Amino acid sequence: MPLTFGAMSIAQLSLLIQSGKADPVDVAEAIFDGIDRYADKAVFTVLLRERAMREAHASSKRVRDGRSLGALDGIPIAWKDLFDVKGLATTAGSVVLADNAPASRDAAIVTTLQNAGMVAVGRTNMSEFAFSGLGINPHYGTPENPHSKDEPRIPGGSSSGAGVAVAAGLVPVAMGTDTGGSVRIPAALNGIVGYKATRGRYAMEGVYPLATSLDSLGPLCRSVQDAVWIDAAMRGLTMPTVARRPLQDVEIVIPRNVVFDGLGSGVADAFESGISRLRAAGAHISPIEIPAFDEILSLMAKHGALVTAEAFALHRERLAGPEAARMDHRVVMRTRLGEKTSMADYIAILAARARLVADTERLVGSRLVAFPSVAHVAPPIAALERDDELFVATNGKTLRNTALGNFLDWCGVSIPCGTGEAHMPVGFLLSAPANRDEALLAVSLAAETVIRGERI
Repeated sequence: MPLTFGAMSIAQLSLLIQSGKADPVDVAEAIFDGIDRYADKAVFTVLLRERAMREAHASSKRVRDGRSLGALDGIPIAWKDLFDVKGLATTAGSVVLADNAPASRDAAIVTTLQNAGMVAVGRTNMSEFAFSGLGINPHYGTPENPHSKDEPRIPGGSSSGAGVAVAAGLVPVAMGTDTGGSVRIPAALNGIVGYKATRGRYAMEGVYPLATSLDSLGPLCRSVQDAVWIDAAMRGLTMPTVARRPLQDVEIVIPRNVVFDGLGSGVADAFESGISRLRAAGAHISPIEIPAFDEILSLMAKHGALVTAEAFALHRERLAGPEAARMDHRVVMRTRLGEKTSMADYIAILAARARLVADTERLVGSRLVAFPSVAHVAPPIAALERDDELFVATNGKTLRNTALGNFLDWCGVSIPCGTGEAHMPVGFLLSAPANRDEALLAVSLAAETVIRGERI
């Protein structure tokens, strides 16, 4: 069976299934054939063949009987190894959870998309406990970026397998989580679309946490339209309500501070080309200073990072026991930094965050914010595995731009805008304040082909 089903967008594949030109059972079989033939075995941690074929047969019958559940019926989806799947232990990319009791039920959002007819094909690999933007995992292997032509390069994290599974054409969509950039980073580095929703937009029951003040969900897929369709289904809607917004009515601001510091030249060129195309298409572009960006960095230097404090609280007992020796030492090292954040520090961070969110929302208003998703293209894996200092520095730089949005409770969409060094993909990040997801998606629908440099 050909691999082409996995390389299609949701919209393309849905048209084939709903028209009867492709049967969900044949689609599922082709998906598994493609995964079996794919050389990199670190993309998935487990495949759900029996479940997937059962769901595909049910979808096939519905479509034949004229009772399709909608546009997503029969569409394959992969789930990051943070989402509970009934009958399996949720390992969160770590061997220390592998012997835990299996989940008694699916995560709420898994059930929601199953009710929309989607077919769960497997779980994707990730950074251990979702605590790295690089995607390196010493336990289950590190998925290699499929765009690399010179040497193995990182997939980005923490939703590493999700990004590679879509970019390599194994599945049309994979679900990730995003606490500091874990959807938008692998999307950017793998040349696909990644949508991080506003925190709390979807049900979080059955999703293994990292930092509950920051954790959010979102799909990695081939197009903004795919993200819009998935977003609607994740909220229990039978069809999307988002419509394209004319670019002539759109105002976009570009921060002058922080996000361009140390930017790779290829990244800067690709981003600027995207901005030039948007301006030529009629979008109103203007520079802006966002004081919160500098203050967030100062806040972290003084009190520690919010994500690290909450991750330490979650894993404190584990880090004090024998399980720590079985964890990635870089994850242990980073998590233990949270011990330095006192309760007074934590309260100060939360108070400052509330103020900065409000201040920035007033400053940005109804405009969107644009800057590069990641400051560099995907770097080689080998050097990062050898050198802990390089790992820490690269991880911090990789997370910097996207993590600002998490702290400010923004939603964001990363869209491919070209290539940089070694012909590796570059991501263009459009963001909006909390709960302005529809406005963000409406503009992203119209802007995607312009940002990509495609002709309509």
